[in-house]
Amino acid sequence: MKITLIHGQNHKGSTYHIARMTAEKLRGDIEEFFLPRDFSGGCSGCLACLHKGREFCPKAEKVSAILDSMLSSDVIIIGSPTYVMEMTSHLKGFFEHIFTAWLAHRPEPAMFSKIAVVVSTAAGMGMDGVTKSMAKQMFYLGVPKTYQIPFRVMASDWDGVSEKTKAKINAKTNKIAGKILSKKGRAKPGIRTKFIFLMMRAFQKNNDYAPLDKAYWEDKKWLEKERPWR
Repeated sequence: MKITLIHGQNHKGSTYHIARMTAEKLRGDIEEFFLPRDFSGGCSGCLACLHKGREFCPKAEKVSAILDSMLSSDVIIIGSPTYVMEMTSHLKGFFEHIFTAWLAHRPEPAMFSKIAVVVSTAAGMGMDGVTKSMAKQMFYLGVPKTYQIPFRVMASDWDGVSEKTKAKINAKTNKIAGKILSKKGRAKPGIRTKFIFLMMRAFQKNNDYAPLDKAYWEDKKWLEKERPWR
């Protein structure tokens, strides 16, 4: 099993420890990325990725290194501490750079068989909204199953987290790791994903705004009866 582990911040706080703990319990090969070390900055809105291809993005090299790892992995684990009730700006910036892989544009077939885990912690509030936001990104990339791990840790670093809370975290990550190991290779898109795909198929047939998107769907034969999942 290959695991892509993306940290929304360089420092190794509570979110890092929970995400890393989950990855290690899956007993696979882990490829790890830290933001902003391995990627930083938001999208400039040049639309080169939409109209020319992702390889024309000014940050294509760093974006593709992370995205290629995601595409070749069985499990994607993403963690972000809660910053002002949201994910970190660096992680948000990365998602902005891969929007052309969404269902509405040029979805990657490999995404439709993956499992994701999204992790966020906060001393007080906001972590539930952050995991929901990251899970939304996974859904629109075509990932069929995403587990959410939000935790209120009531501490500013991992050493300050109480043993009682750490025990709950250990139990939660054990449970999710067990589910992933039992589901590996059997994750399939649900009704909502299939519905949106059919909506996009209808849209792409008359798409004159983004010809590259339409050509992609034509090449995949998705405008006919083919689907990106088995």
